[in-house]
Amino acid sequence: MTKKINHIGIAVHSLESALPLYRDVMGMAFEGTEEVAEQKVRVAFLAVGESRIELLEPTSPDSPVAKFLEKNGEGVHHIAYQVDDLEAALADMAAKGVRLIDEKPRRGAHDTRIAFLHPKATGGVLTELCEG
Repeated sequence: MTKKINHIGIAVHSLESALPLYRDVMGMAFEGTEEVAEQKVRVAFLAVGESRIELLEPTSPDSPVAKFLEKNGEGVHHIAYQVDDLEAALADMAAKGVRLIDEKPRRGAHDTRIAFLHPKATGGVLTELCEG
């Protein structure tokens, strides 16, 4: 069902402060930034192999990423797995008793369709499924 790790989301207070580590020190290819208003974040994309690192900076104090930072500080926010058919994957997860945050796909960065699984159902890891 899952094809690969699409990306790892890392919550940061500032893209400007975090980018040099990943781009300049670790040598990841910087692919640009995007604001995802629906999620209240700015995202910087960095390629590493066939996956990406997505740095997530909140654009509002009431965004989920801002709340995460307040509670946990900077660090890994979520892991995203790529699936071929998001509706089918969500239906399969629900049928297997997995608690969903999103019962239907929503819009993510790059206009991709995404949905989150609840961390209480995935060993404490916020898990994103993205269609691709």
